[in-house]
Amino acid sequence: MHLKPVTAISGYTREQFTTAYLEPGIPVLIKDFIEPDSVALQKWNYDYFRQEAGAVMVGVHSEENAHLDKATSQPGEKMKFGDYLDLIESRPTVRRLFLFNLLRERPDIKKELKVRKIADNLLTWLPFLFFGGEGSSVRYHYDIDMSHVFLSQFQGVKKVWLFPNEQSDLLYRLPWNFHGIADLRNPDYEAFPALRQLSGWECTLHFGETLYIPSGYWHYIQYETAGYSVAYRALPVSMLKRAVGVRNIFITRRFDDAMRRILGKKWFDYKMKTAYRRAARAVERGNSR
Repeated sequence: MHLKPVTAISGYTREQFTTAYLEPGIPVLIKDFIEPDSVALQKWNYDYFRQEAGAVMVGVHSEENAHLDKATSQPGEKMKFGDYLDLIESRPTVRRLFLFNLLRERPDIKKELKVRKIADNLLTWLPFLFFGGEGSSVRYHYDIDMSHVFLSQFQGVKKVWLFPNEQSDLLYRLPWNFHGIADLRNPDYEAFPALRQLSGWECTLHFGETLYIPSGYWHYIQYETAGYSVAYRALPVSMLKRAVGVRNIFITRRFDDAMRRILGKKWFDYKMKTAYRRAARAVERGNSR
């Protein structure tokens, strides 16, 4: 597995960013995506969130592969947001908040964060928050809706690995799903030999930095410390990619759910065998070049 560092940029216009990174689909670290006069940069912290939304009930996720057989993982428990913040602040934990729409719960808070509209179709009205404890991780996947993602770090340090969608077979992607079955943090090259041919990017996110994740890119996120980030999405210009996103949400995921209910473990076994078979073929193609 080969990883190269993501390039860092600042001062790019929308046109420059579109030409250099958005259209070719190249990950990049943006230093000035968040507007410097955003109140959130100074105001947002755990104490502030406890005060403003500590009583909100949230769905908490556990280990990254707790639901390996499912296209999308479900939260394992519910707790008050304030209690969750107490937890991640007090000790390492694998528990995470995923796609938390705090700013829908408190729309008055949303105006405290301003970002540069560096891309067309940027959904500034729909920011999501992601929280994790020290040592937690998000299973490697690509986003089901095929949107571009702008991931801004606000507290703590987060490591992200990125791989283009063309390497899906090397990542042992489960058919009818959007994630794979290997352990990237501790890769077993004997059990998953295709991982040796992986080539991607790595980035360590710190406060105020934003990672651009192109549409369809695989990403594996690891929390070096407890912390949180805010993600904005931008719809792809390509109508084909938008159509794929719609298909993933309304057909692919539902078909997988139905087959899992009908066939149970047999369906998961079939997907596992298919992932291994496709990876072996990808290795053969790579060796023949």
